[in-house]
Formats: sequence, C-alpha cells, structure tokens
Amino acid sequence: MAQKRDYYEVLGVQKNATDEELKKAYRKLAKKYHPDANPDDKEGAEAKFKEVNEAYETLSDKQKRQMYDQFGFDGPQFGGGQGGGYYSYGSGFDGFGGFTDFNDLGDLGDIFSSFFGGGSSRTRSNSNSPRKGADLKVNLDITFEEAYLGVEKEISINRNEVCKSCNGTGAKAGTTPVTCGTCNGQGKVKQVVTTPFGQMSTQKVCSTCGGTGKVIKEPCIDCKGKGKVRKSVKIKVKIPEGIDEGQTIVLKGEGEPGTNNGPKGDLYIVIHIRRHNIYSRQGDHVFCEVPITFTGATLGTEIEIPMVDGSKEKYRIPEGTQTGTKFTIKNKGFKSVNGNWRGDFVFMVTVQVPKKLTHEQRELLVELAKTMNEQPPIKKKGIFG
Repeated sequence: MAQKRDYYEVLGVQKNATDEELKKAYRKLAKKYHPDANPDDKEGAEAKFKEVNEAYETLSDKQKRQMYDQFGFDGPQFGGGQGGGYYSYGSGFDGFGGFTDFNDLGDLGDIFSSFFGGGSSRTRSNSNSPRKGADLKVNLDITFEEAYLGVEKEISINRNEVCKSCNGTGAKAGTTPVTCGTCNGQGKVKQVVTTPFGQMSTQKVCSTCGGTGKVIKEPCIDCKGKGKVRKSVKIKVKIPEGIDEGQTIVLKGEGEPGTNNGPKGDLYIVIHIRRHNIYSRQGDHVFCEVPITFTGATLGTEIEIPMVDGSKEKYRIPEGTQTGTKFTIKNKGFKSVNGNWRGDFVFMVTVQVPKKLTHEQRELLVELAKTMNEQPPIKKKGIFG
C-alpha cells in the first residue's frame, strides 16, 4: 500500500496554517481535482480529490488536527496503540458518489454546485439518510505514576441511548412512523417567491415533520417520541504508559447515537496529569532532587534513588560532589507513546549541611578546617562576657 503523504503537504500549507488558510487551500485544490473538471483523467483526479478531502477533513477539525499533530499516521488515532478502541480517521468519501448531499458541506458546497448548478436535484438533502451521532468530550485526571505506568480507568458519562421500548423509532410499541404527507418524506417543501426579477424557488424545512420526513402519530411513552433516552453509562478506557498532559484518547463509537441507523459519534478523552511533589517531567524525561549528607558529598557514597514505578536504583555518588550536580540514569524515564524508546531519569543532588553539631563534631570539623588551611569558625561571646 502506498505511503500516505503528510496532510499539510497535500494541502500545500504550513503546520501553523489558520482555519481560513486551510479552507482556501482546500477550495482551490478540490475544484482543481474534481473528476468532472478532469474528463481526460477521471481516475487520477478522483484519487487526488479523495486525498485532498481526507486531509482537509482531519485538519479542519480541531480535535482531529491535535491528534494528527501529536501522533501522525503511526499514532493510535489511525488504529495503532489499542486497536479498535481508538478513532480511525476516514476520508468521508465513498467513491465519487459518496458526496450525494452537497448542502451538508456548508459554504464549501459552491465548489460542487459550480459544476452541477445550484438547482440540481443532486444538491437536495435526503432527510432519511443515515447520519453519524455527535462526538463527546470529557476530561480525565490521572496521577503522575499512572501516566508513567499506564492504567485502566472506568469513567462515567451522560449521553443519549437508543430507546429500547421503540428501538429508536420514537413510535409507540406496535406502531411505526408514517411518511409525512406535507413533504412526501423529503423533509423539505418548496416555496415560490415573487421578486422584481421574477419567481424564485427555494426550499425550507417542513414544519409538519420538522425535517425528518416522518410523522409519529402515537409517540413512545418512555422517550416521548424522541427515540432516545438520557442515561449515565460507565466506560472502561486504557491509558497507555507514557501519555502526556493534554493528549487525547479517542474511543470510536462511544459518543451520541446516530440518526436513521447512522453510526455513533466518538468520545474524546483529554488527559490531565496531577502535579507530583517529588517528580517533574520534561518530554519523556523525569527530573527530581535527591538530598545527600555533607560527609557523603565529601567522601563519596552509594545511595538508593526511588524510581517512579516504586522500585529503587542504587547509584554511586563520587567524592567531592557539589550541590546542583546532575546525574542521569538511562532509560528510566517515560515510555514514548510514539515509539519503543524511553526517556531518562535525571536527578540533582542537594548537599545537606547539618544545622546542629555536638561539641565533639564541632572540634573535629575545626581540626579538619585547619588541615585545609581554612579559617576555623570563632565562637563569639555575649556582650556580658
């Protein structure tokens, strides 16, 4: 399979491109590679058109763009990491015929209407077509250790669920919705307006069915005709080891239910890591301060360093070590979520100077100072001698 091109390269924009710059680039390329504009090379144009559409679909969505910038094509959002639990980006384009509703493209619809005409029947929306449900977003707090080791969490969210009493139809058990007689199931009605330039035909949402194309004569008692009920559900999510502050895990199909048997939306889980009173993090590296004794710093000593995972690592401190000296233990930092490497564990020693000495200890230090040609401390007498 051919390797995917970088989305920013596909659209010909910089990584810090604004939404307006992305839209401008997309409109230009979509029009350029539209199959109907390339009758001599429809197959090649369609492939490029799909590529442009896929790139814009990802980069124009703030959350999808954040995931792409963090993980690239090798990240969990493209099926890596935990497999199906993560969101897998799609092109949203099922062949050229996948765009049957150009009105759904909003202000980008004029790209296609420039080829087919604004009044073309191909621009009419099908109110009964399947539609994906809305995405949900939650914040999840985890500890420093949980980010280091990885953890499985159970979260509770409130979302709509398909009503079991009516199977989502909204109609009372034993009955079914009927086709709206006003719009004949189209969800829209034509309206002819007379203007100084002549008569103009427009469409508006059918007021009888509210745009659904169907009428419920006997609503379901449990969902009041909505076809959905609000519930609190518990979901288990695996947090990969090495995840960092602000990174997002996406669970596919855990969002709101779709319409007309459309797929469920996705659940975006934004990770927040609580601050630790000992450790800190920079990239995949762990940092901390370790106190050592005055004699240990002077003569050298072996100490045990507490690791983030609860283990202890022995380390030999050389003699003459000064406060602020940094030492590194390789491959004891965070595991990279994008690869198989680990960061390092870096600790800085702080030499503890004793605040109180016995008479014997003081005398020993005085003698030591004399041998090192240092001025020994002088004990001052009080004003009363």
